[in-house]
Amino acid sequence: METAPTIPMGELPDYLLHSAVVAPVFIWGSPGIGKSAVVEQFAESVGMPCVSLLGSQLAPEDLIGVPRIVDGFSVFCPPRNIARTEPYVLFLDELNACSPDVQKAFYSLIHDRKLGEYVLHKDSVIIGAGNRASDNAIVRQMSSALINRMIHIGVRADVDAWLKWAIDEEIDPLVYEYVKIHPKHLNMKPPKEERAFTTPRSWHLLSNALKSWGDDADNATIKNLAEGVLSPNHAQSFAVWVKNQDERYLINYLFKGERSWPDKPEERDLLHYLTLAFRDQLLKELP
Repeated sequence: METAPTIPMGELPDYLLHSAVVAPVFIWGSPGIGKSAVVEQFAESVGMPCVSLLGSQLAPEDLIGVPRIVDGFSVFCPPRNIARTEPYVLFLDELNACSPDVQKAFYSLIHDRKLGEYVLHKDSVIIGAGNRASDNAIVRQMSSALINRMIHIGVRADVDAWLKWAIDEEIDPLVYEYVKIHPKHLNMKPPKEERAFTTPRSWHLLSNALKSWGDDADNATIKNLAEGVLSPNHAQSFAVWVKNQDERYLINYLFKGERSWPDKPEERDLLHYLTLAFRDQLLKELP
């Protein structure tokens, strides 16, 4: 669904607080921007447990359960993690990756809040999420009946919200500082070919890897780690930035005309980084 209104990720918790409590909400967004994390944080903020179901791995019986005989009649028994007596947040991740049969199993749950004879607690909240076809992810077309049962909202990466989250999560200082300096490098559109690409999730992965290596990570290791999770141009820029920490403020001197551009053959990677940084700085400084 490419026509849903779109808000920054930082506005999603407040949106859910006002919308998800009155109707099921479906969140559209590219992979790795933090949809699942925000839903889990929302559940924690309202004091309810979060039960996550991964649509791409569900079969109809995973929802409606299996039948058993009670007083001579067959009764379907929903799974224990769904059939709860207390209110909770039911998060249907990758809902639009479900098979058509699983989508049909969700009709009653999303619209009538029922699974067979089980009825969701009146204070329970239902939230779905998924990628779009343009994200080159594995998605199936949702039926019109399912689409019409939810409020739809799109989200986009939000640098300010990510930086605030990064402080709370104690993201590696190198990752935090780089994204702060290059906010446009936080996220990119998924490529059509099979290769690593940059998302908030991939920066988190890089941070975890750098923490694991600690002081044992030399420049070559950092470059390999970055290339394993980021898009090629972002990986190169990050690796050069780390390698040239002593030169990270050189861009300010270049703007003032107090330093000259590097012109030695062995400084080509630094020149490439400074060129990108200079461009980013111009975009911020020019009206």
